[in-house]
Amino acid sequence: MEQRLDAVIIGRGLAGAVLTETLRQRGLRVRVYDAKRPGNASLAAGGVVNPVVLRRDVPSWRALELLPLAERFYSEWSARAGWQGWHQLPLVKLFPTPKEVDQWTRAMDTDAGRVLLQQVPEPELEQGGLVHPHGYGTVPRCAWLNVPAMLEAQRSALLNEGVLVERMLEQDAVRITPEGVEVDGLQARWCIRCDGPFASLAGLIPVKGETVVVHIPGLHLSRMVHRGVFLLPLGDERYRVGSTFAWDDVFSGPSEAARAWLLERLRNFVHRPFEVEEQRAGVRPTARDRRPIIGVTGPGQAVLNGLGSRGVLLAPWCAAHLADHLFAGAPLDPEVAWDRSGLSELS
Repeated sequence: MEQRLDAVIIGRGLAGAVLTETLRQRGLRVRVYDAKRPGNASLAAGGVVNPVVLRRDVPSWRALELLPLAERFYSEWSARAGWQGWHQLPLVKLFPTPKEVDQWTRAMDTDAGRVLLQQVPEPELEQGGLVHPHGYGTVPRCAWLNVPAMLEAQRSALLNEGVLVERMLEQDAVRITPEGVEVDGLQARWCIRCDGPFASLAGLIPVKGETVVVHIPGLHLSRMVHRGVFLLPLGDERYRVGSTFAWDDVFSGPSEAARAWLLERLRNFVHRPFEVEEQRAGVRPTARDRRPIIGVTGPGQAVLNGLGSRGVLLAPWCAAHLADHLFAGAPLDPEVAWDRSGLSELS
C-alpha cells in the first residue's frame, strides 16, 4: 500500500465533520468520503446549543459535562481555522402561563438550575412586539453554531489537502483485512461510518425537522427567544424560526403544513409584521432512546451516529470518546454503545 491511514470516515455531516477535526487534531491520518444528499440535516440545521429541556426546565442528558467541552471545542476550532460561526448567545424563555413561572422558579432552586437558569431583566424584550404577559427566564450559557459555514470552511481545507473525496462510498467498497480495512487501495485501521439518517442501523429513527427564515422589521435582538419554537437572530432583522418534528415521509422536503405550524407559533409571541424569506428541511438521525450511537460494529469498522436535535452539543464529546476508545483502548460508555440492551425495541 502506498499509504496507511488511521481512519476512513464515511459521511461529513455534523458528526463526521467534528470527528474529522478531532482525529486530525490528534495527529491521526484520515480520508473522508462524502456526497451531500437531499434531506441532509446539517445543511438545514438551526445549530442551537441549549443545555436545558425547556418543556420541563431540566438539564439535557449530561449537559453540565458536555457544555464546557462543546464551548471549548468550537471556539478553539473557529479561532484556529479562521471561520466565523460560533456565537455565544443566551436564550430567553417566555412564560405563556403562571404554571411555567412556577416550574422555572422551582427549577432554579436545584443544583443544576443554579448553574444553568436565571431570572434577570432583558431590556430587549421590553422594546415592543414580543408578548410575555407572565415574564421570562434566561438560559445564559447557550450558543449558536452556523453549521453550514463550519462545513464549508472545513470542506475547503480538506479539499486543499487532498483529504476529502466527494463521492459516495458503498459498503462493498470497504474490504476487511487483517490490519483493518482497505478502501480505494489504501489501508486504514478503521472505517468509521457517520452517515446519519441514511444509515441502516438498529435503533436509529430518522426525524424530519423544518425551519423558516423571516424578516421582522424593527425587531432587534441579540439573544434567542423561545416560546414553543425558537427565534434565532441572524442579523439585519432576520431570524430563523424552528423547528418541527415529523416521523413520517421524512425525505419529502419542505412542506406547507410545517410552514403554517411554525408561523402560527411565531404569531403567538411576535406581534409585528414579518416576511418569510426561506424554508429548509432536514432529517435528523435520532436514536430510539435519545442517546448517541457509538462503537465498534465489526472488524475494522465503527460508527458515530444518533446525535439527534442536540447534535451540536453532543458531537465534541462523542467524537473524543470514540477516538479514545478506538485509538487508546479506553472503555466505551455503555449508555452510548451501539449494541446496548433494548435499543432496537424502545419506542
